[in-house]
Amino acid sequence: MVEETSARQHGVYEEIHASADFQELRRKYRGFAIPWTVAFMVWYMLYVVMSNWATGFMNTKVIGHINIALIFGLLQFASTFGIAWLYARHANKELDTTAAKLKREYDEGADA
Repeated sequence: MVEETSARQHGVYEEIHASADFQELRRKYRGFAIPWTVAFMVWYMLYVVMSNWATGFMNTKVIGHINIALIFGLLQFASTFGIAWLYARHANKELDTTAAKLKREYDEGADA
C-alpha cells in the first residue's frame, strides 16, 4: 500500500513538473530571484572590496563619528529588508496563485 501511494505521488509530481503552469511558475521565480541575488552579491562584494582596498574613502567622516563604512554597512541591512519586501510583494502578486493551484492538483492526485 505504501509503495502504491509513493508511486502515485511520484506520478502526480512528474505530471505537475511537466505542466505549463509549473514551468511558468519557475520562470517567474527565477526572473525575480536571479537578478536580485546577483545585484545583492555585487553590492555586498563592493562593500567588502571597498573596506579592504579603499580604506581611506571608507574612513571618510560624514557626520560626527559616522563614516562611509558605517553607512555602507547599514545600507546592507536596509537592502536586505528591501529585497525581502520586494520578494514578498512579487510572490503574492505573481507566484502564490499558481503555486496554490499546483498544490491542490498534487493533493487531489496524490489522494486519488
